[in-house]
Amino acid sequence: MKTMEGGGRAELAAALAGKGAHVDFEGAIRNFPPDLRGVKPEKVPHTGWQLLEHIHITQADILDFCVNPKYQELKWPDEYWPVSAAPPDEAAWEQSIAAFRRDVKAMQDLVSDAGRDLHSRIPHGDGQTLFREAILVIDHNSYHLGQLVFVRQLLGSWPPAK
Repeated sequence: MKTMEGGGRAELAAALAGKGAHVDFEGAIRNFPPDLRGVKPEKVPHTGWQLLEHIHITQADILDFCVNPKYQELKWPDEYWPVSAAPPDEAAWEQSIAAFRRDVKAMQDLVSDAGRDLHSRIPHGDGQTLFREAILVIDHNSYHLGQLVFVRQLLGSWPPAK
């Protein structure tokens, strides 16, 4: 069985947490003003809320694909983006954050499990591996966290207040 031992698994888990050259999830959402979460800057396609929810939904979907033999693909793009520009309330914002944290931890646990072959095909997929899915999560989250920071810059709420 091919495995990624030692530092490789740890580095993959750290990258899932956003430990690297870019702002991590916690930094991107820290002190995001509630009154700006649903505001879309001119010529920008998404609000902070839409980006947060999209990151959370997509990461949850990828995790589900990795572990659920009965996985059902979501409809693109409708089921990957929230309908509303703003969170319905503070609880929805906090629930999205908690779900993101829970799911990134689950992905970290998957890639850190030395009993899992990161390079074996996921049985119900069409060639994907756990390694590839972890890289997909890292790439996707980094891209959209950058967008979230950009939205915050345009809204005048970056860097976050201490």
